[in-house]
Amino acid sequence: MPFSDVLLRTLNVGICGSDVHYWATGQCGTFIVREPMILGHETSAVVEAVGCEVKHLKVGDRVATEPAVPCERCSYCRSGVYNLCPDIACHATPPYHGTLVKYFLHRAAYAFKVPDSVDNEEAAMIEPLSVAVHSCKRSGVTVGSRVLITGAGPIGIYTLMAARAYGATRVVLTDINEERLKLARELGADQTILVTKELSEEELVAKVKEAFGDGEQPDISLECSGAPSCSRLVLLATKSGGVAIQVGLGPPNVSLPIADAAIREVTILGAFRYKDCFPTAVAMAASGKLNLKALASHRFDFKDCLEAYKVAKSGAGMKVIIKVTE
Repeated sequence: MPFSDVLLRTLNVGICGSDVHYWATGQCGTFIVREPMILGHETSAVVEAVGCEVKHLKVGDRVATEPAVPCERCSYCRSGVYNLCPDIACHATPPYHGTLVKYFLHRAAYAFKVPDSVDNEEAAMIEPLSVAVHSCKRSGVTVGSRVLITGAGPIGIYTLMAARAYGATRVVLTDINEERLKLARELGADQTILVTKELSEEELVAKVKEAFGDGEQPDISLECSGAPSCSRLVLLATKSGGVAIQVGLGPPNVSLPIADAAIREVTILGAFRYKDCFPTAVAMAASGKLNLKALASHRFDFKDCLEAYKVAKSGAGMKVIIKVTE
């Protein structure tokens, strides 16, 4: 095996929305499946063997794996934004296979030991939590921030948790599903907004402003659904001089109110995966202050992967987790 790699035995794999897109349509955003591909990238594993150069891990350690391994040579990698590396290899992103296998090799530098206080399912959630950590860091969420999150799916809920951990004082979530909004309230959202077909865009913007009260608007809005209507909403609802960041991946082309955003100097950002976020996410999980287990709505054994994907595609529950090995 390569000197800098570890051989890992897969424990648990969570199903991500991108996995479902690849399985159901063969495409997620601009990434297209052109040949058979193994899915899975939200992974907990145990170390079975280590390369001779690996010093920070040993056989028996449980780890959360950062699925995207960059080239470490290009200008992006050298400048610290390795998530933008053009030659990055990411599990379950075409053409690279994922982790729904019993064993796989992985670059040791991108495998992070988890403490005993973090169980195997929680360790598999470090990856999506890292997406939320990166989005909050990139958009500047800090103590006192007023935050709008559109989409109360898994990434939206993880972002709620991360925003609270970073000190946001008011967090409002929107979604079309009342059950998901109920969970958001249980996990710390100050207020939620149920989006219905009857609401016009203007009425929805007004509801967001009302939710923040006293003439306030969100300082930072994180779009976590990928829905074009939400990409518009975060630009229209964010305060002048605030930040709107696109986290969810939706259609390649969307009509946006750019003139309004420009006139009000709303900063528009994108967020792609994460960089140097796994240690923070592990620390958050280990603190015991984040109820990650609340998102685990369905559990399946490895032999029932197909049924697990059907449930995930149906939108039932929140996070579907597959147990690959004990």
